[in-house]
Amino acid sequence: MALIRNSKLRPRVLVVGGGYLGLVTAQNLLKNLGRGEATVTVVDPNPYMTYQPFLPEVAAGSIEPRHAVVPLRRNLKGAEVVTGYVRSINHAKKYAVVEPEGDEAFELDYDHIVLAAGSVARALPIPGLDEEAIGVKRIEEAVALRDHILNQLDAAALMENDEERRKALTFVFVGGGFAGIEALAEIEDMVRSAVAQHETLTEADVRFVLVEAAPRVMPEVGEAQARWVVDHLRERGVDVYLETFLQDCTNKRCKLSNGEEFDADTIVWNAGVKANPLLVDSDLPLDDRGRLTVRADLRVEDENGVVEGAWGAGDNAAVPDLSGGGVGGYCVPNAQHAVRQAPVLAANILAALRGETEFRQYFHKSLGAVAGMGLYKGVAQMGDFETRGFLAWLMHRGYHGYAIPTVDRKLRVFTNWFLNFVAGRDLTALKDLDVPRKNFVEAAHSKPAPRKEPAKK
Repeated sequence: MALIRNSKLRPRVLVVGGGYLGLVTAQNLLKNLGRGEATVTVVDPNPYMTYQPFLPEVAAGSIEPRHAVVPLRRNLKGAEVVTGYVRSINHAKKYAVVEPEGDEAFELDYDHIVLAAGSVARALPIPGLDEEAIGVKRIEEAVALRDHILNQLDAAALMENDEERRKALTFVFVGGGFAGIEALAEIEDMVRSAVAQHETLTEADVRFVLVEAAPRVMPEVGEAQARWVVDHLRERGVDVYLETFLQDCTNKRCKLSNGEEFDADTIVWNAGVKANPLLVDSDLPLDDRGRLTVRADLRVEDENGVVEGAWGAGDNAAVPDLSGGGVGGYCVPNAQHAVRQAPVLAANILAALRGETEFRQYFHKSLGAVAGMGLYKGVAQMGDFETRGFLAWLMHRGYHGYAIPTVDRKLRVFTNWFLNFVAGRDLTALKDLDVPRKNFVEAAHSKPAPRKEPAKK
């Protein structure tokens, strides 16, 4: 579909962000809009939506990377999909500056704007963090982390220097929330399996470290479950440090607030998220944490009341939690809320387009929390019901297998899991993905070996 930059022919709904919230909101709009009633435009730097709860399993090789993403154009028939960045928003004049991938920026008019840009990693000003750490917020990071760790095992298997080997096989995870615990546990499980394929390595050579600033992990579950998670990780050989900060990791030399120092070639940062900073370059109201201020009906509001034509939800918005269970009175930034906010958001935008004045309020009481911690291991809490181990692992996979959008992706994910169950986890690492031209360049610059003249008889 050709992009109509001027929306005067019909109203335009501009959806900023093609994550779960943006994708499902756009799908609901397209499904219910009348012919010619409005144009739906979705702008995102990626041509796909990433189902972030699956990133730990991608990093651990349980799910193929492309099966954890949902292509936008294929699943948004009838919408304008722009692969690019929204650089700024002028809501007073109702236009956004859009910069497509590899092209010049342009102004795009809209009548309604949906802020669904999600969140980014909340990095702290720790010396060395920018240079040495990696997050697990993007599919590319999960793939790179998996290949890096498996390649570290291959390299360490040939090392004779004990200090170099210890550094290569020390894996530090900072952040003990759901994302951090799942990433550590899934990858630790993968590494233990991979070590068995190396004759010169043993599990005792590998060290996993969890650094968490709070006095407990996983605030989404009860105290008993959180204590069990820590005990379980320690039984698996993980060094868990609570009420501890990473103070420095310059040149991969980790210095903790408890006084311990050690070298680690792998530092994974999962210590929280913050609202997407693109909101800063706009005239829309933000709270002190950089989140869009919205009402329970997901309309943006400022000190003067509703900001007409502006909507927000998901991780980049401070959505009131009417159930009373949210931290600080707001919905926590997780997939459970995004799944349920999208239909409410689409229904209210449709109502506004049609001149209606009654809007639905978002209300959802948390169903609980489920987390995978490697093959056949998990933790789950549904209200007062708590379970651990195999049943929790099944609940985790069942819920997220159901929640990932589109039948196509559900089939691929469940097929991945079945094949892994039958054939075992794939522990093959791919090399040089970040420099795919390396071998070609080396071949192009190599000189042929000197030609030897045949010996004279």
